[in-house]
Amino acid sequence: MFARQVLRPARTLHQQVRRYASEAPQSGGNNGILYAGVGAAALAGGYLYLRGGDAPSGQKGDAPPSAEAKKIPTSTGGSAKKAFTGGDQGFVSLLLEKSEIINHNTKKLTFKLPEEDMESGLPVASAVITKYKGPEMQKPVIRPYTPTSDVEQQGTVDFVIKKYPDGPMSSHMHDMEPGQRLDIKGPIPKYQWSPNKHEHVAMIAGGTGITPMWQTANAIFKNPEDKTKVTLVFGNVSEEDILLKKEWEHLENTYPQRFRAFYVLDNPPEQWQGGKGFVTKELLKTVLPEPKEGEKIKIFVCGPPGMYKAISGGKKSPSDQGELEGYLKELGYSKDQVYKF
Repeated sequence: MFARQVLRPARTLHQQVRRYASEAPQSGGNNGILYAGVGAAALAGGYLYLRGGDAPSGQKGDAPPSAEAKKIPTSTGGSAKKAFTGGDQGFVSLLLEKSEIINHNTKKLTFKLPEEDMESGLPVASAVITKYKGPEMQKPVIRPYTPTSDVEQQGTVDFVIKKYPDGPMSSHMHDMEPGQRLDIKGPIPKYQWSPNKHEHVAMIAGGTGITPMWQTANAIFKNPEDKTKVTLVFGNVSEEDILLKKEWEHLENTYPQRFRAFYVLDNPPEQWQGGKGFVTKELLKTVLPEPKEGEKIKIFVCGPPGMYKAISGGKKSPSDQGELEGYLKELGYSKDQVYKF
């Protein structure tokens, strides 16, 4: 049913979408034109512009930066001291400065770096390892996390952490109070990003799998020399589970020719105008760049095991991507075009 909803109205939306693709969104845009009155159907039409080339002749590809988007840090240019240097450094004990509630099961945790003028030292895209050992635990719990703060943010590093009932590390981090410390080690390199490495990056995420996507997208759009197009397909259970939604909306309103986000909910509210159900093969076929574009495109996948299984197949280990399976293989993408975080 969802596939039919997505694909059927694409032709009727074509003219409207062409107009949207060449004009900056009106205030409060966040997909209003694409979704109004057609619900998930707008997913198909809304992406036609990203499959094409530049904006029509004589029209700008990007809107002027909004006030909120101007808050996204730009490169400082200097060489700041780095808190995480890898190698033999070992774990660094960081003090929790602030804990903020985002939703019913997610918090934003801000840790102080050892010195106020330090940067994290984490390249895009990379992660860190956290370590905690409770008084009744025989061995410590170690878990990887990707920071959501800008890599050049000085003095602090931020994490968005979802609490899982059977997750000892996420539960511990949620229970932490400002002034307590956590052992953190890094960087743990993931995908080695460089400006304009690909013409178009598609990001398929579920839940907290959004964090490496944000780290990469933020690096792309804060760099005026990087012209990469980005598409985000983000699946969640409910609307309140959509993490960093305001940040994504800022990018979408500022770079309408280069960024589009598609949200899919398992349990959408009554007036929800985005996608419903799970991320499907039909949806991906509609919104992703064509597999024939080769090295021009890259598809990132990050989410729970069920999402990996359906969309790309899982990794064998942190250093072994495993074979490409699932929807992306069925749609004709190659193993080299897909990276699993």
